[in-house]
Amino acid sequence: MDMTEKMIERKTVFEGRIINVYNDTVVLPDGKHSTREVVEHHGGVCVAALTERNTLLFVRQFRYPYGRVLLELPAGKLEKGEEPLFAGLRELEEECGVVAEKVIPMGEVYPTVAYCTEIIHLYLALGLKKTCQHLDEGEFLSVEEIELSKAVELVMNGEIADSKTVALVLKTARLVEEGKI
Repeated sequence: MDMTEKMIERKTVFEGRIINVYNDTVVLPDGKHSTREVVEHHGGVCVAALTERNTLLFVRQFRYPYGRVLLELPAGKLEKGEEPLFAGLRELEEECGVVAEKVIPMGEVYPTVAYCTEIIHLYLALGLKKTCQHLDEGEFLSVEEIELSKAVELVMNGEIADSKTVALVLKTARLVEEGKI
């Protein structure tokens, strides 16, 4: 069965610096029409920086939509057309003040599939070397180093709820358990 929906009309609702919002009219597989609200986002990156001591570098920062400070792996948005790997390395150094000798692609996460085009590219960074943190203007965060096993515990008990961080912590733990890194 072909489940594809075909857009027949797009109306721009909002154009912003980070997102655009559209109201699309689509034809469903059964020929009926429906509407889809779509948030267009250029995507992002998330990096699990694993130290030789089997710890991960995390950042704590206030997330306005949730009204609270969250614990996350270093991450950031892609500029339009930006190479995800480059963005991941940039964010790692900006937020945590480290560079990596080796980077392993860890797949992608689609955080909000029902209405958003955002794709977050995941990376594992190894062979970390200290440089210096240089945050963007208006960016306030603190860096924490947490043992991988403790990070898994924080994911499993709900203390870490950020989807990209949940996925990447668990993927990283699995590779370590299997002796692949």
